[in-house]
Amino acid sequence: MSEVELSDKTVTAASAVPQATSVLTRVSAFRWPLLATAALLVLACAAPFQLVPFHTFQLAMAMVYAVTLLGLNLLVGHTGQISLGHGAFFAVGAYTAAVAMERWDTPYFATIPIAAAVTFALGFALGIPALRLRGLYLALVTLAIAIFLVPLLKRFDGLTGGSMGLTITKPVAPAWTGLAEDQWLYFLALVTTVVSFVLVAGMLRSRVGRALHAVRDNEIAAEVLGVNLAHYKTLAFAWSALLAGVAGAVYTWVIGFVSPDSFALTLSVTLLAGLVVGGLGTTWGPVLGGLFVMFVPSFAQDVNQAAPGVIFGLLIIAVMYLAPTGLAGLAGRLAQRLEHLVRKGKKHAH
Repeated sequence: MSEVELSDKTVTAASAVPQATSVLTRVSAFRWPLLATAALLVLACAAPFQLVPFHTFQLAMAMVYAVTLLGLNLLVGHTGQISLGHGAFFAVGAYTAAVAMERWDTPYFATIPIAAAVTFALGFALGIPALRLRGLYLALVTLAIAIFLVPLLKRFDGLTGGSMGLTITKPVAPAWTGLAEDQWLYFLALVTTVVSFVLVAGMLRSRVGRALHAVRDNEIAAEVLGVNLAHYKTLAFAWSALLAGVAGAVYTWVIGFVSPDSFALTLSVTLLAGLVVGGLGTTWGPVLGGLFVMFVPSFAQDVNQAAPGVIFGLLIIAVMYLAPTGLAGLAGRLAQRLEHLVRKGKKHAH
């Protein structure tokens, strides 16, 4: 073999090393999130068989809030719009399901598409005037919706039950499942959560997701590149409301009762705080935010029954001080640090 041929093969082999390293890095980056997701699903499926019914109920409610925050994250975290009235869409979905089941004897599975359609239309209608607003002005408009919804629900007592609300029969597990009521409701919430996250993840990886991120990052640049701002802003509100409506329907199944006081203004504020704490614009932010919204207020109530709001506020301040990018950002940094230490240990071993 000539020296020229040997030199060419050496160069080719040398150039293949960084390429192979890059491929392995990408595979590793893909593998760890996939393994973490699979492990989390296994734990989620096993949880209702290991926990008492009350804790199973709490986890089901945390998943309901996670789906609600998934919609809010789509609007705030991925599109850059602000909403202080997301609890109103959640309430509309819950009441739509409750009225359909109680007044019209609708099968509970059918309430999901009904609630989704109603809240999608409502979100689309709100998205049209919101096109002319941004920042604090948009926040005030969405806040106003959350404020007047509660009195509105109380006024139509013939339909909504007024201040007394509506009590519905919870879905019963089919006999072939062998599940208790709390376990069946938990799995209904789990399936809804998984499907919602998969659909949103697929959408964000598509051309639609890139357009939403362009709107969030720079509206002028996005419009220059051909992104229809009005179209995507309006649809972001509609999709966000749809997810909140779906979560509201599942909430009605799990709780078995709806009343106007359950959807006060504090719910919208708590949802936004939970999303910020969980991590805006992140994949796991809504999940962590849902756990935060479910468990932290009850923890604050246990710490001090006289002033749970104070404890809740202090916990939010502490989390934001320790994790400015949210709990998902903190978890990501810890994972990167752990991966760095593992790689460092492998190098020393060799």
